[in-house]
Amino acid sequence: MARSAQPSDMNWNIVFLCWLIAAVSVLGSLFFSEIMLFAPCSLCWWQRIFMFPLAIIFLVGLFPFDRNVIRYALPIAAGGWLVALFHTLLYSGVIPESLEPCQQGVSCKEVYIEWLGFITIPMLSLMAFSAMIALLVLLRRRLSV
Repeated sequence: MARSAQPSDMNWNIVFLCWLIAAVSVLGSLFFSEIMLFAPCSLCWWQRIFMFPLAIIFLVGLFPFDRNVIRYALPIAAGGWLVALFHTLLYSGVIPESLEPCQQGVSCKEVYIEWLGFITIPMLSLMAFSAMIALLVLLRRRLSV
């Protein structure tokens, strides 16, 4: 009997980990803009638009556990991942500045942090969305068995 409960516990833990990543990302984003006073660029705002609802979706999917959380969260996380990938490539110079959507206000290439010489705010966002997508794909595979 304890064996059948274990997969359910692991599935809950996966969604909890997704919520934890989203919550830390939201708090980190607010810390950078409200405490450190780093003005967000247009692409940062778009990433926030994708990230902020994920924190709520994952929390609602935890109590009680709802396997449909994948259906709601995965497309939003994928959209955020695409924006974060574009921002990271633009920031690193792979995408030319002529395609930069931040023509007014704060530049999308503004350097606020570079931890270890290469970890930037756009890269942190890309890593968060990547981790959530990987966990959601893992959960989908676990639930389809």
